[in-house]
Amino acid sequence: MRVALGTFARSGIESQLGSDVVGAVQAALYHYTGKLEAGRSPIASPQFFEADREGAKTAYELVVDPEIEALLEREAKRQGTDVNALAAHTVLVYLAELDFIAATPTSRPV
Repeated sequence: MRVALGTFARSGIESQLGSDVVGAVQAALYHYTGKLEAGRSPIASPQFFEADREGAKTAYELVVDPEIEALLEREAKRQGTDVNALAAHTVLVYLAELDFIAATPTSRPV
């Protein structure tokens, strides 16, 4: 599977997860599709995101389980977008959730 990411997504991966962009994209795809498989609807790709796709991008080749790729294709069709746009969106959702977890204070007994 080929995924093109813009500067914002790439820099987010590098700042939060390090230089393994391919590994981070794979983790984001599996995280997103895990929600789909569990019946939890993840955040849909926003319409304005289409305009952002025109900027500078770097394409990455990923090895993704065929079932995961098929699930992404069905979800992209359901949302009225293409698989690459959905894949880029999954990265941003994944990074936002990681950021939220990191910023959430741990519970302390009173």
